[in-house]
Amino acid sequence: MSERPRALIAWSSGKDSAWALHEARRSGGYDIVGALTTVTDAFARVSIHGLRQNLLAAQLEAAGLPATIVRIPYPCPNEIYEREMAATMAQATAQGISHVIFGDLFLEDVRAYRESRLRPTGITPVFPIWHRPTAALARDMIAAGVDARLVCVDLKRLPASFAGRRFDQALLADLPPGVDPCGENGEFHTFVAAGPMLARPVAVKPGEVVERDGFAYADLLPA
Repeated sequence: MSERPRALIAWSSGKDSAWALHEARRSGGYDIVGALTTVTDAFARVSIHGLRQNLLAAQLEAAGLPATIVRIPYPCPNEIYEREMAATMAQATAQGISHVIFGDLFLEDVRAYRESRLRPTGITPVFPIWHRPTAALARDMIAAGVDARLVCVDLKRLPASFAGRRFDQALLADLPPGVDPCGENGEFHTFVAAGPMLARPVAVKPGEVVERDGFAYADLLPA
């Protein structure tokens, strides 16, 4: 038998990337050797999600994944993001990594962008949960024991009171019409504290909720 291809998981710290890891591991088709995460240097936090780096480190330790960090400034012009990501992909290729696994669900433009950026590198993108019906997928995650918290909420789509809430059946019932149950349109972002992709839970406690640039961020602290 040939060796399994070496892969990175594109890791946001949220439920969709965590579930993509779970599905990719269950398939057994890849040797997942690390987690690729973008961190905004000005805040020392996971980009978009606003998660503290020490919680990211604890989460990845529980997932059994070394971190591959792409550091970007704030604000970050797209050309800088693409330059830093291209440099990271060049390093990954030199290490024998041939695939990157993504947790995207149905946004065609996002998938096309990833494919176009990776094509020159020779790295193949993989989308293990692509086109899963999101209402059913959200219920499957919760039933499987995924403990996720909403760490970032788009205030154009949800009130700030959703920031910090658990991703559970009560939350799904409270989502306004038009909000995707998995937040695939950017309505909200999550942090996974426990689930089948983690060897042990990551203990967290709520911090303050801060509103900035049209978003509400729920700061999580190590418990």
